[in-house]
Amino acid sequence: MQLQSAQTILHETFGYAGFRGLQQDVIEHVLAGQHALVVMPTGSGKSLCYQIPALVRAGCTIVISPLIALMHDQVTALQQLGVAAAALNSTLSPAQQAEVERQWLDGHLRLLYVAPERALSNGFLNRLEGVSPALFAIDEAHCVSQWGHDFRPEYLQLTRLFEMHPQVPRLALTATADPQTQREIVERLQLSAGRTFLGGFDRPNLRYTIQLRHQEKQQAQRFLERQPTDASGIVYCLSRRKVEETAQWLSLQGFRALPYHAGLDNATRQLHQRKFQINECQVMVATIAFGMGVDKPDVRYVMHLDMPKSIEAYYQETGRAGRDGLPSEVFMLYGLNDSVTLLQMMEQSHSPPAIKQLERLKLRSLLGLCETVRCRRQVLLEYFGDACEPCGNCDTCLQPVESWDATVVAQKALSAVYRTGQRFGVGYLSQLLRGQLEPRMRTNGHANLPTFGVGKELSDKEWHSVFRQLVAHGFLEVNMEGHGGLQFTQSSAALLKGQEKLQLRRDLQASKSASAKALAPVRQSSPLFERLRETRLRLAKEQGVPPYVIFHDSTLYEMAEKKPSSLDAMRRISGVGESKLGRYGETFLQAIHQDDLPSEGDWIQS
Repeated sequence: MQLQSAQTILHETFGYAGFRGLQQDVIEHVLAGQHALVVMPTGSGKSLCYQIPALVRAGCTIVISPLIALMHDQVTALQQLGVAAAALNSTLSPAQQAEVERQWLDGHLRLLYVAPERALSNGFLNRLEGVSPALFAIDEAHCVSQWGHDFRPEYLQLTRLFEMHPQVPRLALTATADPQTQREIVERLQLSAGRTFLGGFDRPNLRYTIQLRHQEKQQAQRFLERQPTDASGIVYCLSRRKVEETAQWLSLQGFRALPYHAGLDNATRQLHQRKFQINECQVMVATIAFGMGVDKPDVRYVMHLDMPKSIEAYYQETGRAGRDGLPSEVFMLYGLNDSVTLLQMMEQSHSPPAIKQLERLKLRSLLGLCETVRCRRQVLLEYFGDACEPCGNCDTCLQPVESWDATVVAQKALSAVYRTGQRFGVGYLSQLLRGQLEPRMRTNGHANLPTFGVGKELSDKEWHSVFRQLVAHGFLEVNMEGHGGLQFTQSSAALLKGQEKLQLRRDLQASKSASAKALAPVRQSSPLFERLRETRLRLAKEQGVPPYVIFHDSTLYEMAEKKPSSLDAMRRISGVGESKLGRYGETFLQAIHQDDLPSEGDWIQS
């Protein structure tokens, strides 16, 4: 009976014909009063796994969400569907907060979104004692991991809520959790009596491209020129200064670009995010401060001009693209300097030594993804314990990379590092191997070393590539205490002694690496689709909401293709539930059949 109610809500409230993937299994499990961890890729419908049980079970569901912007988007979208939902956060005035609490305690709300800090406040805990929630939903549950890139200490204390209501089912959800993080979530959110649902990590609609940095602006511009006109995109940079400079440069190139970073005041950040949501800003240039709170479904590309710290961070940030399931592209530039900068940041942090060591290992894994000759998607998924066949939709599949036996060359490189005392960087070592005498070599006596000039067969650029890949493969590491000099690792000796063979990739030339074909159009646009977009934008402006909370692009495409002629036919369009049908059905029917209406002249003649 409960599953039947869930299916009715899925169709009538959310406007979908059937469940996808693991949704039905998760919802049945939660409706039976059981705990669960759900790991599903972005865009696969995780939110429905708690929103539908919230509308079936009695009481109000408490949703723990880490970011105000994310709460706001979800609440706005639910209210558009006719669902009684609200959020308690610092953007509300005391009177507004009191009104939300009154609605909650009077039983008028079905979902209440709160930040973990708010949920743990004495006032909230006191009020929670007097009510029985339908469900606890913990969104972005990877924030509980002390080893992760988005750790929130407050997540560790959420057990206080669960101890007050041990009989209430708990549902933890995330798109980013490797096997270790999954175990942490289960342990720290007391989910061991429940089930773990793994929906995989693959985002088949995303095309992955990673290029060695040659000429950053030209490479970025070539990528952007491949994107659809007026497409929404996010560009990530490591520093605030670079964010500002990049946003200014993009504006000069004709893009509607705005910066977003923690150095801007809160009002400016909110304004820029708002403009991005309603498409007044085309490109958001941001640091990682612009992260999980992005719920915009029609982001067509994400570009990293600097490497993030880990594969988890990369997956989380690229996950902002293509949430609507339509073809989208992610693109990253990298170089050895990126890892040096990130290592400096790690060393300067106040993290314990064990966490710093783990961060170094995670960075090495990301370097491995950058340097692989295999399918990018395979390497990415294997990191999370998942698997796939070669995807045919990443740069190494579309443009296979040549590899070569670099064992002897690597031995020369390692010998140079060892004989110079493991104190020098790539530039010095490359010159030494190529026999380019510079004053310091005379001073240091290195011109007399056996390794001086033994590497003339490679260019300076090629030696840089060898050293970069030796770092990525873990045969060398950057010694930050030694001013960025290269030093041995535990793996170095075996390779140096010839006990191990090494294949390295040949770097593509900048011109060749930029020649990837543009994605096929998301779908064929048409005058009718553009008219429906204009209608949606007008309605969104009237209500002060982002256009996508009215209808996603995929819904408008289906309207344009099927051209429903009645409300009953409109009801069968994916994403059109009963509430939206009542609010917008007639308006969109008129827009669809505007060309069918007789002109004034036709009326006169008849």
